[in-house]
Amino acid sequence: MSRPLAIAIYALTAAFFACFFVYPIWHTVREAFVTTEGGFTFAYVTELFRNPIYVEGLANAFRMGLFSTILAILIALPLALVNHAWKFPGRELLNALVLVPLILPPFVGALGIRQFLGQAGALNALLIDFGLMDAAAPYDWLGKGRLAGIVLMNALHLYPIAYLNLSAALANLDPALEEAAENLGCHGLRRFVRVTLPLIMPGLFAGGTIIFIWAFTELGVPLVFDFERVTPVQIFEGIKDLSGNPFPYALVVVMLVATSLLYLVGKWLFGRDNFAGTGRASTGRHLPPATPGGAAFAIGLFSAVTAVAMLPHLGVVLLSLSHDWYGTILPSSLTGQHFTDALGHPLTLSSIGNSLKYASLATGLDLVLGIGVAYVIVRTRLPGRQVLDAMAMLPLAVPGLVLAFGYLAITREGQSFSFLVHAGDPLLILVIAYAVRRLPYVVRSAAAGFQQTSVSLEEAAQNLGATPLRAMRRITLPLISANLIAGGLLAFSFAMLEVSDSLILAEQQQHYPITKAIYALVTSLGTGPNLASALGVWAMIFLAITIVGAGLILGKKLGALFRV
Repeated sequence: MSRPLAIAIYALTAAFFACFFVYPIWHTVREAFVTTEGGFTFAYVTELFRNPIYVEGLANAFRMGLFSTILAILIALPLALVNHAWKFPGRELLNALVLVPLILPPFVGALGIRQFLGQAGALNALLIDFGLMDAAAPYDWLGKGRLAGIVLMNALHLYPIAYLNLSAALANLDPALEEAAENLGCHGLRRFVRVTLPLIMPGLFAGGTIIFIWAFTELGVPLVFDFERVTPVQIFEGIKDLSGNPFPYALVVVMLVATSLLYLVGKWLFGRDNFAGTGRASTGRHLPPATPGGAAFAIGLFSAVTAVAMLPHLGVVLLSLSHDWYGTILPSSLTGQHFTDALGHPLTLSSIGNSLKYASLATGLDLVLGIGVAYVIVRTRLPGRQVLDAMAMLPLAVPGLVLAFGYLAITREGQSFSFLVHAGDPLLILVIAYAVRRLPYVVRSAAAGFQQTSVSLEEAAQNLGATPLRAMRRITLPLISANLIAGGLLAFSFAMLEVSDSLILAEQQQHYPITKAIYALVTSLGTGPNLASALGVWAMIFLAITIVGAGLILGKKLGALFRV
């Protein structure tokens, strides 16, 4: 690729990010510090910390993020260590099953957990049947324990991200370092604490950062659990009065500052490149076969975690099949009518079409941008290409709720990008929002493909008279097509099930994407939750196919897509 073309790609990408990443965030920040007269003020932010309702919301959001991250790591770390230590029967299959929780948006899974833990749920029915609970006064597990339920849902959904990053970090660990520690008498837990853990800390940070940001700004699960005293829900509710209320802007700024500080501090402490052993291992690692007892332990551990993680999915499937499920351990009668109704319901039918349209266009935009960015990063020596790489990955480090709120603010009537919402249709802004949020997956996939493909093939084509652009189109792109398909599949599937952007930006029913339709059905009466579950199952099947496909194509490099 010629240098002028590389510079043009750099400039166009930088302009795109300036308009649709930096500007929405800056606009939101500015609104939090500007008075109605146009002056500068800290009053809105300081008032947040004087208002006990907002303080409680921030505290709950922080607890939600912190405890979700800790629990997710506690689940993922033993799995990654066991997988790193031994070969055991079914290891590949159990590794694939670890990704199962990612196939269902957590707020849909919350429907299943609510069906199990509600006052008339399956757990109480079981306890009543065994005489361990009074049927006249069933315990409300999701009453005072709603925050715990949210933490559990987040951790069960997000621990695969920690697992992927930890597995990648352990795979890159030089076995010679652990062997040297072993030879010097540092065994077992002491070796793990003194040697292994410090060396895998960058991977732990990479996964933990993403988990904290996602959990800290999680909107869907608190909404389903009716947990209003948390900042994401307070921001969502504040949208209804956005024109005259500066406090949602101030709340967004506080969340942005909190996540940014966490990321920067963690990056400074654990993300540096000078950690010994975090590069390619100097010697190959040979995994010994597990003893019969060790194999039984490994299989049991993976199976138990997967079984617990699939409880929300099981609840959603049962709810989608239930004709009547109230106060019983299992549905008293089953029906498949909800699946038919879900696909024929006016709301869901249009939402599926909308999501297909939004996600397809966003994926196309991601492929165009991602290929250009990855090529500049890998194939050129353009000054500042590392900045371009970091810029393309930043959407993973910025809460989706913050970006969605920023897009809403800049497309309000009278604002600079109001033309992106024509006659109330959020098509353009949703496509841009989805594309920005999922661009990192395509960039990482394409970059991996370019790194695996020798540049000499392009040089040979150019020596035979092909232009740089034609050489890339005829030679390189076909060779990296598997990587592009994998990144595109992930970008498309996660865009189809995007929560924050969908709930905030789609305001009229005819423009609802799938996740907004599911939320609308959840809050409706009658068979609404059943239809929402049926739609969730269709989404689950779709996302499962795409994640498994991407995993088969990318293999161990799948973890790099969830790393900032």
